[in-house]
Amino acid sequence: MNLGYFNYPMPANEPVLSYAPGSREKTLLKATLAALKSQEIDVPMYIGGKEVRTNNKVAIRPPHEIKHVLGYFHAGEEKHVHQAIEAALAAKEAWTNMSWENRANIFLKAADLIAGKYRPYMNGTTMLGQSKNAYQAEIDSACELIDFLRFNVHFLSEIYRQQPISAAGMHNRMEYRPLEGFVLAVTPFNFTAIGGNLPTSAALCGNVVVWKPANTQVYSAQMFMRILKEAGLPDGVINLIYVDGPTIGKVCFNHRDFAGVHFTGSTGVFNNMWETIGKNMSNYKSYPRIVGETGGKDFVLVHKSADPDVVVTALLRGAFEYQGQKCSAASRAYIPSNMVEEVKKKLIAGVKSMKMGSTEDFSNFVNAVIDEKSFNNIKNYIDNAKKDPKAEIWVGGKCDKKEGYFVQPTVIEAKSPKYVTMCEEIFGPVLTVYIYPANGFEKVLDTVDSTSPYALTGAVIAQDRAAVELATNKLRYAAGNFYINDKPTGAVVGQQPFGGARASGTNDKAGSILNLYRWLSARTIKETLTPVTDYKYPFLQEA
Repeated sequence: MNLGYFNYPMPANEPVLSYAPGSREKTLLKATLAALKSQEIDVPMYIGGKEVRTNNKVAIRPPHEIKHVLGYFHAGEEKHVHQAIEAALAAKEAWTNMSWENRANIFLKAADLIAGKYRPYMNGTTMLGQSKNAYQAEIDSACELIDFLRFNVHFLSEIYRQQPISAAGMHNRMEYRPLEGFVLAVTPFNFTAIGGNLPTSAALCGNVVVWKPANTQVYSAQMFMRILKEAGLPDGVINLIYVDGPTIGKVCFNHRDFAGVHFTGSTGVFNNMWETIGKNMSNYKSYPRIVGETGGKDFVLVHKSADPDVVVTALLRGAFEYQGQKCSAASRAYIPSNMVEEVKKKLIAGVKSMKMGSTEDFSNFVNAVIDEKSFNNIKNYIDNAKKDPKAEIWVGGKCDKKEGYFVQPTVIEAKSPKYVTMCEEIFGPVLTVYIYPANGFEKVLDTVDSTSPYALTGAVIAQDRAAVELATNKLRYAAGNFYINDKPTGAVVGQQPFGGARASGTNDKAGSILNLYRWLSARTIKETLTPVTDYKYPFLQEA
């Protein structure tokens, strides 16, 4: 029963805490880190109202301190996917029929819990489990996650307000129904906020969800799930399971009630999902919604008019914050010949000034990459560049996995704009630069646009407005998030809706109203107030 029109105004972005020396938040976070490290937790799956434990326990270790065990999670198997789907479908009717204001307030309460007493725990589990420094954790697992929860409530309230016009004698209205069936959310290791947003954005719209996080993000994912339960999320609405990708795909993509997938991860996995879903179309009740944000080979294009200090700062932050493991990280840069010596000198000095080590030492700018597989992949690219005459290592290149998976920030100069590290996604702290003739800006625009199959983020740095306009127009399809005189990372919910096209995904813009439309199925209702009683139209009569 609707007793009023409930208003959820545009929220303000959650303020980013500084963690300055002597600050309350720094003291509290350090104490929380120590408390988290002092215990080994036992992490169940959450299926319906049950905490499910198995005999298959997997250790959770900090990537920067691999000898330490934070706890164990209980890995599931095929039967647990079936159980999660059954629990979701059992919860669906009650959740769909719950009043909008009560659904919304669950997620608003979760946001407030994270902003308050659970802030150091969301940040702490992210810092330890995913090797993020305090600032990177703060902007992700606190601020961005809070923003997703609050802004999505506002955006959905705006959608519900959008109604068709009504002519005389009738009333038209639009219902925004959830999808029929269940939604699968598959989330990555690199952003706790994405891990929280992908299942909750669909659930907010009245859908029920099976959530599979990356194994390397379970530590913070389980923390968020506990917060959702405290906020009042009913059992079965979101079911958190730890099952390998092929198994979850086999069950979900063959289920008649599969309604959609909300995915962030690799392009290859997403392509396989799309192909499998296409082959199974005859099995489904409805056409599934396929929403994905995938890979990137993100660029920084520098014009000869650029300020070298702006260039260097954008590259150091854009390429090496969170060890280059952001989908948006600067991975390839095009530097004009007129400033290469100054940029090179300052880039090298900047990298050498960066401290690398544990997240618990707040003076470390760089921490560990996520796991051994990633470490070995990144090291392979660096080792090949060291012995290739087509490349030159400007700085960095050291890799060490004795204590943790540490890769020193590395800058490679490529002698060709098509060199392998200019083209392939590495997902680590490796920046490749290509030097082009200072007067060849227009020509290099074509190179930037055609080098990579991806189109996620990119930046142009220039003081010449004509160059900015030219790049903005020529690179219109090269990036879904385009930055002018800034690094290509750091999208903020409500300010820079995030997503790219081409091989980077479906560009459904997480953090905007566009994404929520994908989890809704509209029904138009026309009510005729004074029904006609004769089929004949006036045109049938002859004078």
